[in-house]
Amino acid sequence: MPDWLTPILAALDARTTPCTFFFRDDDAGWDDARLFALLDCFAHHGIPPDLAVIPGALTPALAARLLARLRDDDGARPGLHQHGYAHVNHEAAGRKCEFGPKRSRAAQYRDIQSGHAILAAAFDGLADPIFTPPWNRCTADTASCLRMLGFQALSRDVTATVFGLPVLAEIPVAVDWCRLRPPGDAPQSLAERIAQCIADAHPIGIMIHHAVMDRSDIILLDGLLPLLRTHPMPRCMRMRELLPVARPMPRSGVLRGVRLRSVSRPEGFAE
Repeated sequence: MPDWLTPILAALDARTTPCTFFFRDDDAGWDDARLFALLDCFAHHGIPPDLAVIPGALTPALAARLLARLRDDDGARPGLHQHGYAHVNHEAAGRKCEFGPKRSRAAQYRDIQSGHAILAAAFDGLADPIFTPPWNRCTADTASCLRMLGFQALSRDVTATVFGLPVLAEIPVAVDWCRLRPPGDAPQSLAERIAQCIADAHPIGIMIHHAVMDRSDIILLDGLLPLLRTHPMPRCMRMRELLPVARPMPRSGVLRGVRLRSVSRPEGFAE
């Protein structure tokens, strides 16, 4: 076992009850080569990741390849859900946000509905009713729109203020892999954060960004995933398994004639 995993192993050994893990990979639609290298890594270890897909960046070729993975009768087949609409910043100042205070509820509703229509058409209704806003930021208006459109969960950072809508669950991420382990840095801070989260009772959501992860990150995952697979305490699952009630996303209101499109990657997308 790689040395950097020692704090994680110690935290797992100290538990007396199982703990839940999930991996949320953001920005599917950018850098397909790195995306499928990441998917192959997870598939090799039999652990399913969740892909947050940017509807406006989804191409027909990528949709077809992902749909084939979704239809695989395999325990490691990924989950898949909506990641904003185009992953663009609409704020003139302050922190980046696609669904922020500068946008009206009507504008947010149109983008979320259009993005849902793209994913519903591309993935034959197999996309999960979960919404991840770009940069993990959105407003109460966003949550209201999600509720009206039939989404069941919102996924942001664990530090975000919970909106408290009874029909919209929160599935937060607690570990930001790429911030804790920038390219070229040692993984000690990453290991310590994962170990800290293992001591908590909540699901441990690990956020990754394939488009900014290099080969060394894949090597680190190749060490971590077998530990999570073989140790008796971790339970690795898809985000859909954390939904309070499993029900299909409503197809009513899906826009007709929506085409897949390509949106170029903005600067600083992983900030």
